[in-house]
Amino acid sequence: MSREIEKAAGIPVVQMATIVPIMLTVGANRIVPGVAIPHPIGDPEQGPEGDIKVRRKLINKALEALTTEVSEQTVFKA
Repeated sequence: MSREIEKAAGIPVVQMATIVPIMLTVGANRIVPGVAIPHPIGDPEQGPEGDIKVRRKLINKALEALTTEVSEQTVFKA
């Protein structure tokens, strides 16, 4: 679906997911790998401050991916 949004509306889309091979299979253009299935965008095991740092790092990577021109599927590792 993200590929269609980009194609039809010209809006860049980032998919953040823990299972990158699935995102590659469904055709996502910009992929940011998440932490783990129960907590894809955070890591509560690191405590409140550590969790916020992980979240901030992933969100910053997603923003970077949104502003990066891509011509093929690209995985942006945080």
